[in-house]
Amino acid sequence: MASSSEDLLDAQAHVWNHIFSYINSMALRSSLQLRIPDAIHKHGKPITLSQLADALCINKEKSHGLYRLMRVLVHSNFFDKVIISEQEEREEAYSLTRASRLLIRDDPLSLAPFALALSDPAFVDSFHHMSEWFRDECPTAFFTKNGMDHWEFASKDEKLDQGFNEAMASDARFVGSILVRECKHVFEGLKTMVDVAGGTGEVAKAVAEAFSWLKCVVLDLPHVVAGMEGSENVRFVSGDMFEFIPPADAVFLKWILHDWGDEDCVKILRKCKEAIVESKFNGKKVIIVDMVVDEATETHLFMDMLMMANNPGKERTEKEWAKLFDAACFKNYKITPTLGVRSIIEVFL
Repeated sequence: MASSSEDLLDAQAHVWNHIFSYINSMALRSSLQLRIPDAIHKHGKPITLSQLADALCINKEKSHGLYRLMRVLVHSNFFDKVIISEQEEREEAYSLTRASRLLIRDDPLSLAPFALALSDPAFVDSFHHMSEWFRDECPTAFFTKNGMDHWEFASKDEKLDQGFNEAMASDARFVGSILVRECKHVFEGLKTMVDVAGGTGEVAKAVAEAFSWLKCVVLDLPHVVAGMEGSENVRFVSGDMFEFIPPADAVFLKWILHDWGDEDCVKILRKCKEAIVESKFNGKKVIIVDMVVDEATETHLFMDMLMMANNPGKERTEKEWAKLFDAACFKNYKITPTLGVRSIIEVFL
């Protein structure tokens, strides 16, 4: 049966939108590199195009380009366009939205480092080598392109490494603020907790500040925790999670297991089990912050593809999580979907 012209044109539009969808993330990246959210925030009220161009030191001959960039970003709901009265004339101006307020650099919960790191060419370029990866023996498309995994690559690229670490710290601050506000029950009764691969300890600091009775240990590799200063309730320990995890009532894993394949995840979970077995607390557990894939949620599918391209890990469905817990000899688990596209998974002995 022949398709109507309308059907063909709809199909063409669908194809075109997906061909060009990368422009959304590149426009967002450009806005952060130009620091557009910061400029609007500093202005203190809606800002006109000419005022924004002046604030950003834009080449005057390219102000038309700034208008076109802002048009895309308004369409993507990163900025609102409003009408203001300036010197008795009505002009268009731009204001922040809830999303762009999360991209102000000085905001404690800023997601700007995360957005910049994950849109970095080093990660995006992996997707240009995906078809090669499907036919070679490399663990990831990143490895296909660079001949090494992204951890080794980052260790040789100080700027990339710093950007990625800042991204993870920003995400930890964001998650930590939500955890202590909405998920207090998860930490009730605990006296000790180990934050495995906890980086700069942003989650541990938030938790320890909110629950003064809870002592936290942040475990990470020696070069990560070198020079980190602890406090009365937060202590930094260098080590390898595959070798040893300090004993505690609970082990915390934020966005760790999705980096690893099933076999390595089981090894990590078994080390977690060893760490909590010695605890006398009745509710000893592993606390996981990660995605539980719902195939109707596009962000889950995108993140899984990001993992496939750049890491040997993946995002997992509940069935896949249950299989891991069973292989590591845990008896029960509870999923609480209170972190947006991520969930809290409590795993019990």
